[in-house]
Order: sequence, then structure tokens, then C-alpha cells
Amino acid sequence: MKETIRLGVILMIISIVSAGVLAISNNVTKDRIAELEMAGSLEALRGIFGESTNFKPLDEGKLAEIQDATPSVVEIFEAYDGDSLIGYAIKHTSKGFGGVLVLMTGFNTDGTVAGLDVLEHSETPGLGAKAEEPEFRNRFVGLSTSGEITVEALSGATVTTTGVLAGVNEVREVFNTQLSN
Repeated sequence: MKETIRLGVILMIISIVSAGVLAISNNVTKDRIAELEMAGSLEALRGIFGESTNFKPLDEGKLAEIQDATPSVVEIFEAYDGDSLIGYAIKHTSKGFGGVLVLMTGFNTDGTVAGLDVLEHSETPGLGAKAEEPEFRNRFVGLSTSGEITVEALSGATVTTTGVLAGVNEVREVFNTQLSN
């Protein structure tokens, strides 16, 4: 009995120390992880709107309101050319064949798609992974946001294409109802 209690206490001490080490590691690395995520977002934003464009995160209150209605929205950025608002970029998630797709979709203030970037995916190499290639992503550029957005499916990757389209159309609705003037 005493041996069981002793082993239980030792296991508890090891668990407490491990939890402490993990908490400290998380605290030390969280800022760096956030920096790297923001750098990835900025790269995607510049790929959609151009290198000379400036970006500002959407007001936190407005973002929270949008996220309450549309949980797939992760972040929203306003795109500026100088002082002029030229569009919005919405980072969002959707379901693909291999799991979650993380997408960045840009919309011009004139009601057209500025561009699309696939930030993360677990799609099948050579099939669904083609969603991140410019040949597919460029199919969205210039399409009107006034109606449902459709593009030709990737050959052999219908589920991935459907996931991308579902995500883009969901945030198109957010753009039309919450962001466009």
C-alpha cells in the first residue's frame, strides 16, 4: 500500500513539473509563433493585392460580430493604397478532402475577387494539392461577388474544389453583407 502511494506521489510530481515546463515553453514561444503566422498572412495578402498595398486588421468589435455569425472566419484585413481603401482580405477555413483548408480570399471594393491563396491544407499530393497552384487560384481573380462564385473543378479533386468554393462563397456573403458599402 505504501509503495502504491509513493509511486502515485512520484507520478504526480512528474506530471506537475511536466505541465510547468510546457506552460513556460508555450509562454516563451507564443509571440514567435504569432509573428510567423502574421508573416505568412502578410505574404498571402501581398500576393493578392500587391507589394505596395498596406494592410490593417479589421476593428476587433466588427470582427467578433462577424465571427459570431460565421465561425469559419479567422481574420479580416483592410487593404489600402495610400489612404484609399481598396478591398478586404478574409482568412477563413473550409473542409477539403484531406481535412481543413485555410484560405485567404481578397475582395476589391468594386465587388470583384482580388485573389485567393491556400495557406494550409492536407490534400492529396498531385490532386487536391493543385488548389495551391496559381493556375487554379487565378481562376477566381476578377469574378463578381454579386452571385455564387463557381470555377472549373480540379481534375480528380472534386471534393477539394467543392471545399474551396464553399469557403469562398461563405466569405463572399460576409463581404457582401458586412463589409461592402
